[in-house]
Amino acid sequence: MASSTAAQAPAPTPPGLKEGIAGLYDESSGLWENIWGDHMHHGFYDSGEATSMDDHRRAQIRMIEEALAFAAVPSPDDPEKAPKNIVDVGCGIGGSSRYLAKKYGAQCKGITLSPVQAERGNALAAAQGLSDQVTLQVADALEQPFPDGQFDLVWSMESGEHMADKRKFVSELARVAAPGGTIIIVTWCHRNLEPSETSLKPDELSLLKRICDAYYLPDWCSPSDYVNIAKSLSLEDIKTADWSENVAPFWPAVIKSALTWKGLTSLLTSGWKTIRGAMVMPLMIQGYKKGLIKFTIITCRKPGAA
Repeated sequence: MASSTAAQAPAPTPPGLKEGIAGLYDESSGLWENIWGDHMHHGFYDSGEATSMDDHRRAQIRMIEEALAFAAVPSPDDPEKAPKNIVDVGCGIGGSSRYLAKKYGAQCKGITLSPVQAERGNALAAAQGLSDQVTLQVADALEQPFPDGQFDLVWSMESGEHMADKRKFVSELARVAAPGGTIIIVTWCHRNLEPSETSLKPDELSLLKRICDAYYLPDWCSPSDYVNIAKSLSLEDIKTADWSENVAPFWPAVIKSALTWKGLTSLLTSGWKTIRGAMVMPLMIQGYKKGLIKFTIITCRKPGAA
């Protein structure tokens, strides 16, 4: 579950991983949308913030805005520099795609392994009058169906954890980025290893394995692994931050929503993959509290333009 060689060694995709990911999201996305709306990611909170469901949905929007600010993405008020072509890698049902397309007046392409997500996201885009700006399709983030240098903003909100080969993942993000384009990765990592360590502790590995088995995750890596990969690809302006404290209220809120009558009845009819995912949600909280799981943002820029 921990890879100190993530920046060097190619990692084969485990058999059935992509099919498992697609099946999980085919099955669970409708339930999530029904309760949480169309943003399938953590919210960003101030430390100690008291929250309600409306607060959680606002926090999910804030997560997008905080990521854009951290990466210093130009404002829509600066149309010469603001992104015009965006890719949303691991787009879910396109919450970020639609938000970014509306914010910037940009063209946005989204990719997901889930046919259900792609279909639903395109329907939502059509309902919001965004079909001419937002298009979602089924595709593999490790083999993106786009030419080199197409996008001036490359966006990955909580999809990196599903990637078996982290170097290939970042390499593809860099490949499709335009010269000077910004890359934003928000993802789950494990803690950085100490200089004396070659791997995580056995109890840490055991906890991560239980989470991996439920959420169809391959081996995790650390924030420093991502930084090393970005450096090895000659990416510039590499920045990273640990936002674990800022997402602390999120998983308790998801559990609380699952224990409502609406949540329970929806969960019990959604399918085994979704139920199994719900059962390990307390392990995510445990991982955060132990300092094992780190909610991480990594941003960088492709060289080649001012």
